[in-house]
Amino acid sequence: MGDVRLRRVKQLSHQTGTEPTGAEQAALRDRLAALRGPGRQPRPLDSRALTALAANPGCSRRALLDSAGVDKAALAEALGAPANFGQSQFAFARGHAFEAGATRDGGLELVRLLCAHTGQVPPDPQLLECPDLTAEGQEGRIESTREALARAQTHGQGGEEARQGRPGSWSVLLHPMVRLTVAGAPVCLEPDAIVVDGDAGVTIVEIKSFPILDGSAAPTKVGAATRQAAVYGLALEAMGVRAAESVLLVCPKDFSNLPTAALVDMRKQLAAVRRQLHRLTRVEELTAALPAGTSFDLDLPPDRLAGAVDSVPAAYAPECLAGCDLAFHCRSQARTGNDPAVLGRGTRAELGALTTVKAALDAAHSDPPPPEPEGAAHPAGPSDPPDPAVLALRRAARLRAEVLGPHNGTGPHGATGPGSDGASGSDGASGSDGASGSDGASGSDGATGPHGATGSGPAGGGPCR
Repeated sequence: MGDVRLRRVKQLSHQTGTEPTGAEQAALRDRLAALRGPGRQPRPLDSRALTALAANPGCSRRALLDSAGVDKAALAEALGAPANFGQSQFAFARGHAFEAGATRDGGLELVRLLCAHTGQVPPDPQLLECPDLTAEGQEGRIESTREALARAQTHGQGGEEARQGRPGSWSVLLHPMVRLTVAGAPVCLEPDAIVVDGDAGVTIVEIKSFPILDGSAAPTKVGAATRQAAVYGLALEAMGVRAAESVLLVCPKDFSNLPTAALVDMRKQLAAVRRQLHRLTRVEELTAALPAGTSFDLDLPPDRLAGAVDSVPAAYAPECLAGCDLAFHCRSQARTGNDPAVLGRGTRAELGALTTVKAALDAAHSDPPPPEPEGAAHPAGPSDPPDPAVLALRRAARLRAEVLGPHNGTGPHGATGPGSDGASGSDGASGSDGASGSDGASGSDGATGPHGATGSGPAGGGPCR
C-alpha cells in the first residue's frame, strides 16, 4: 500500500511540476537558445498556439519547438513544406479596429456588456479604473499585472471601500500579462482584458472579430475562444487569482462593427486543458533525449535541418493541418512511414497493434487459421484469441470481394460491365460514359435504352423513355 501511495505522489508531482530553481531555469534557457540558433530571438507562445498544443499533448515535436521559441512557419518554409493557412491583412486590420472600439474609454463598454449579462449595476464612470500596465520586459509586465489585480481586488466591496461605506470601484486591465508553466518551461500570455468588479470578482474577456448573428455564432470558433480563455484562467490560478467560471466573449453584432457579448461557461474547457497540459512531457526530458549537436537553426542545410526535426517524435493527425505550421512536413513523413495516423485518430485507434498501413492490408488479406478439431489437446494451454482488428479487416475484405466478384470488373451476377475503373452495375449492363446502369438500361450518347432500343441522347434518335 505504501508503494502505491509513493507512486501516486510521484505521478502527481510530475503532473503539477515543481518550479525549477534559478540555476535550472538559466541552464534550460541556454539549452533552448542553442536549439534556436545563435542570435535568434524566441518566438512567443500565445494562447492560440498553447491551445493547439494542449489538443495534441502526445506530439513531442511541437512541444519542444514551441518551448524553444522556434519559428515553425519559417522552419516549414526551409523544409520545403510551407503551410497555406493564416489570417489576411484585412482581417487583422478589422480585428484591431473592432478591439479598439470595444475597449475605448478605459473599457467602459466592456463593463456595460458584462453588467447586462450578470445583472449588476454599472458603476459610475468615475469609479472605473484602467491602470497602466506598461513596464520593461515581460517580467516587469507580469509584476505590474500582479500588483494591479491585487489593488483592484482590495478596492472592491470586500476591501477598504466597503469599510468606508462607499461602493466598490471597478477595474479593467487591458492587455495584462500572465505566466503559465507548460511542460516545465514558463510561458507568458496576454489576455485581451480582465474585469474586476465591485465585489472583487475577476472575469476574463475574450475579444474576437467573428460575428454573432441573431444571437448565435460559429460553434467551432466559440469553442476555440473558450479554450483560449481557459488557458488564461489556468495562468491566473497559478498567480493565486481565481477567475469566474464564465468568459465574456465580445464579438461584432450581426454585420456591423458594434460590440455585443455573451457569457460562455468554460468549466469543461478548464478541466480539459488542465488535463491535457498535465500530459505534456517536460522540456528537460525532451532536450535530454535529443542527439548531440541537434539544432533547429534556419541557416542549416535543408537535409540537416530535416534530420534534426525528424529526430523528435511527432504525433500527426489530420486535425494538425488546421493549426500547425509543420503539419505538411509531418504528413509527408507519416505517409512515407506507412503510418495509419494519416487516416485519422479514430482509424489509428481501431487498428490497435497494427502500426502500419501495410500491416493492416496484409492482415485483411491473410487467411484465417484452420479450425481446430473438437477435443484437441492444448499442452501449452489454450491459444490466444485472435486480434479483433484483424478479424474486422478480414470481414471487410471478404465483403468487398463478394461485392466486386472474383475480378474487379465483374458485377454481382458475373457479367462484366464497361464502367469506369472496371466497375460494373447490376446485371452487368453499361451506363452513360462507361458507367453502368440498372436493369440493362444505359444513359445518353447513343447507348442502348431500357429494352434494347436506341436512346435519344446527344447522338441518338427518338425520344428517351
